[in-house]
Amino acid sequence: MTDLAPGGSSGGRGKTRIPSEVEAIVADVIQSSYLSRQKRSIAAIAREVKMQCVKLGYQTPARNTIETRIRKLDPKKVTGSREGYRATKRLNPIIGETPPTSAPLERVQMDHSPVDVIVVDEVSREPIGRPSLTLAIDVFTRCIVGMLLSLEAPSATSVGLCLAHTACSKDAYLRRLELEDIEWPMYGKPEIIHVDNAAEFHSDALQRGCEQHGIKQEFRPINEAHFGGIIERVIGTAMKMSHELPGTTFSNVQERGTYNSEAKAVLTLHELEKWLVLAVASYHKSNHAGLQMPPASSWAKHANPETIASVRDPRAFLIDFLPVVHRNVGRAGFVIDHITYYADSLKPWIASRDRLDKFTIRRDPRDLSRVWVLDPPSNQYIELPYRSISNPSVTLWEHKKAVARLRELGRAEVDEPAIFRMIEKMRLIVSTAEKESKRTRREIARRNHLSENEQCTLVPPKNRQKKARAKRFDEIEEW
Repeated sequence: MTDLAPGGSSGGRGKTRIPSEVEAIVADVIQSSYLSRQKRSIAAIAREVKMQCVKLGYQTPARNTIETRIRKLDPKKVTGSREGYRATKRLNPIIGETPPTSAPLERVQMDHSPVDVIVVDEVSREPIGRPSLTLAIDVFTRCIVGMLLSLEAPSATSVGLCLAHTACSKDAYLRRLELEDIEWPMYGKPEIIHVDNAAEFHSDALQRGCEQHGIKQEFRPINEAHFGGIIERVIGTAMKMSHELPGTTFSNVQERGTYNSEAKAVLTLHELEKWLVLAVASYHKSNHAGLQMPPASSWAKHANPETIASVRDPRAFLIDFLPVVHRNVGRAGFVIDHITYYADSLKPWIASRDRLDKFTIRRDPRDLSRVWVLDPPSNQYIELPYRSISNPSVTLWEHKKAVARLRELGRAEVDEPAIFRMIEKMRLIVSTAEKESKRTRREIARRNHLSENEQCTLVPPKNRQKKARAKRFDEIEEW
């Protein structure tokens, strides 16, 4: 009869069936071991609970009991404890959106990405690494209005070059690539450039250039990647397409598997650039779900040549985005990093140099053979060549490397002739190497590619002597 008497239940729907002491052990192990950056698995948590229960003489709870306790935890707390605060962003609803636009070039988003393809040297066809891609997209028409492909890491100069490509007609650029049959009519000066918070977008050179041309800089809110979602999606699509190319690195090691990217690489930087232009042309002609028409059709419908701000002088536009230095004028001209620049046009300034402030000077890190000095009264740039015009064109990278080498050799005083002699020796070593290393091949490719990458290329003075002139070496320094 006692078996039929009512008795107390050890649990029930919504109630625990394990002793409070065991419940405390489970909670403590979850708190100390599961909610940690170590990100231990549920199996490991179950083993730890079992070990402590056996040690204290309690019955071990089933694994699904432990899993139930973990499932009841706040997802944001779990993600924050195991992956960090930034990872919890994906659990929050998106607050805010990209401001609406009403016309082409009202707002242009820009961003960089390494390309998921290894390129090869033009001559040896050996791999030289992954280039970087800078893209600019018009938010209103979704047209890609600017592009730069480079072996350099993103920098203030690469941003300026992409902006120049955005503002200039693409006709000369397409002719250089032998793609005259391709249409790329989208160009003009943007009203606003929307960028992230990378250092190159906060550079003095970019800020001054934008101020000079009335372009407003708009920075993405920190840790709010969705504000740049338009350019992010376009770059992501381009990278996904690049996975079909030989030499692709894919997105990660797991996706790449046993594929040997370097062994399969066959495209040069120039060939990859042509492929990207063709991909852009294909994108412009494809129907865009958000627009309900191809981006090219949207541009043709809404772009009015009379309202789009064009660049009258592409050369001057590019100069305005080059890195800036400030110097006083001396009797010999301007001295920048041991190199002297002079022209007869400096004579009035030299005569009154004691009453003048420092001048604003812009220089192209890819070619130090000339600089541009801003004349305050006219607000125009004056081009200055080397004082010693027989010196070859060199890059800022070569220059810095030569100075460092001279310091290593114990030269307390570094002068201009010594720098150029050292650069000549360095170039001789590179050009006569029996078997080029991957790094050397990359250096040569840098010199040969970017100097011809823009239709807004800054052409040296025609009276420059040809003697000892070397090919441009396109190292772009991060500013």
